[in-house]
This record gives sequence, C-alpha cells and structure tokens, in this order.
Amino acid sequence: MKLATPPAPHEIAPNSVGRVMRLVIYALVPAIVMHVVFLGPGLIVQILLGVATALATEALALQLRRQPLWRFLSDGTAIITAMLIALCLPPLAPWWLVVSGTAFAILLAKHLFGGMGANPFNPAMVGYAVLLVSFPAQLTQWLAPNISGLQTVHLGFGDVLQTIFSGELPARLTWDAVTSPTPLATLRTQLALGQTMQEVRANPVFGILGGRGWEWINFATLVGGIWLLAMRIIRWQIPVALLAGIAVPAGILYAIDPGSYPGPIFHLTGGAAMLGAFFIATDPVSAATSDRGRLIYGAGIGVITYVIRTWGGYPDGIAFAVLLMNAAVPLIDRFTVPRIYGHPP
Repeated sequence: MKLATPPAPHEIAPNSVGRVMRLVIYALVPAIVMHVVFLGPGLIVQILLGVATALATEALALQLRRQPLWRFLSDGTAIITAMLIALCLPPLAPWWLVVSGTAFAILLAKHLFGGMGANPFNPAMVGYAVLLVSFPAQLTQWLAPNISGLQTVHLGFGDVLQTIFSGELPARLTWDAVTSPTPLATLRTQLALGQTMQEVRANPVFGILGGRGWEWINFATLVGGIWLLAMRIIRWQIPVALLAGIAVPAGILYAIDPGSYPGPIFHLTGGAAMLGAFFIATDPVSAATSDRGRLIYGAGIGVITYVIRTWGGYPDGIAFAVLLMNAAVPLIDRFTVPRIYGHPP
C-alpha cells in the first residue's frame, strides 16, 4: 500500500528563542553564585540595574520601530545582554556604567542594525568595549576576593548599595583597602617590572591554577557551559576552538620560556576565557554558521585574545577579539559554505 507523505518539515523543533535564552540564564547561575560568594553581592545589583535598563531601552526602541512589544521583550535576548555586561564589570562599579553600557548595546549595537537577528556584532561586547575604552579607571576597581589573606575589609549590603549609587565608599574605607587588581592585571604589571613567573606567582592573588577565587568562578562558568553543550543549545566547535586558540600559543611560549610566560591553565582560569568561550562567542547571530567556520571563528578569537593579553594594551582581550572576529564572519561564511549533500565539493 502506498502511503501519502506530507512535505517537509516532518517535525517541529522544540526550541524557541525564549526557551534558549532561559536555558542560557540558568547556565549562568553557577557562575553568578560563585561571583557573589567571592566578590560580594554587587553583581546582583548590577544585574538588576542592567536588566531594568535593557527592558526599558528595548521597549523604547520597539515602540519607535513600531514593533510588537511583548513578543520581543519576552524573548530574553535583552536580559542576556544585560547579564553579560554586568558580569564583565567590577561589582562596585557606579550605577551609570552598567546603565549606559547596556543602553548603548541595545539601542546602537542591536536595534540600529535591525533588531534581533540582524546585528553583526555581539551587543554585549560592543557595550562593554565602549565602557572599557571610555572609562578604563572605573573598570579596574575590582574587589579583592573574599578569601583569607586577600580581603581585609568586609562590605555589608548597605555599603555596596551606597558605593554603587553614590560612587563613593563609606567614609571609614578607602579604595586601596577593598580593591585588588585581577590576576591578569597583576601578572601584566609584575612582568613589566622585570619579575619572573616564579616571583609573580608568589603574590597572594594567585592560586593553584589561576587567580584565587577566580578559579572557582571560571570552574562554575565551565559547568554551565558544559550543560549548554549537553542540552544542545550551543555547538562544541566555538568553545573548543576558542580555548585551544588561547591554550596552544600559551603552551608553546611557556615551553620556550617558562620564566616569562604563564602556562595555558593560568590563561584558561585567570580571566574571562570560559565566559567568552561558552556564553559570548557562541552568540548565534554574530558568529560563523558552518562547522568549519565556527572552528576558524573560535580559534581566531582565542589567538587574538592571547596576543592582546601578552603584547597588547589590556590585561584581557576577549571583548576586542570577539568584535574583530565578528567583523570577519561574512568572509569566513563565504569561504566555508557547507557542501550540499549529493553535490560535488
């Protein structure tokens, strides 16, 4: 008996933009928890400020473009943008930093190019890069991790709120007493002063693998990223290629001169490599589309990040590396078009 077969597609994929964004938010929870444990509750305040700004700015842009509000406000893309920017900022950064960075990301990096699905650059990284270039001093005021020997002054939640909204610490405190350079910034400064890696690693900000406290934050980020891979929300090519793009040159230079260059494990656990690999570079809109293209795209981000960290002007280079490779995506996609099944290459 001949059966009538309806035309394809025969099965509707269960994913929607809203569901994917919700799962990404869930995957960020372990990193947020570890961030709060080691760096205090300031991140929660930054996220709330960023999300409120993102939703308000998104609503304004949609209203001006005469687009349906609830359909796009509920898809979660603006919320993810705000959360990623907040994770990149110091917990005690003044409120106007996260507000202005998020508003810039939503209005200019997203809606100026046509809104969701049309932006060629990662909105969160555009917003963060603008803040990093415009206000570098404010973005260096990271809290010392809440670990014995590093944090000598405890900030209560009221102190955190006062600092974020006034821009000033309580009168009894100074910035030198509560802040500490990040592991990458410390490494960069001490190597520039002529110290060897062995001398640099004696600094109490460094732990077994990377920075004390930062190791756990990166491990929690890795756990969330692996869960996204298991849920098939992201593909493996970009995270693996990005981490390899950092680790391989780091391993080569470390093998050549271990006194001047840190090893690959430090680079993977001492900065934003994990966040960039699993949550930033994997943005489906601004990333390459084919499997080969994703490998090239991820590897390019990793190598550029390592170059910036080692010889550039910033301790961490994830944001600039992502934006540079975003610009290269059209060329990558052009030369990595998958072969159509049944057709010669």
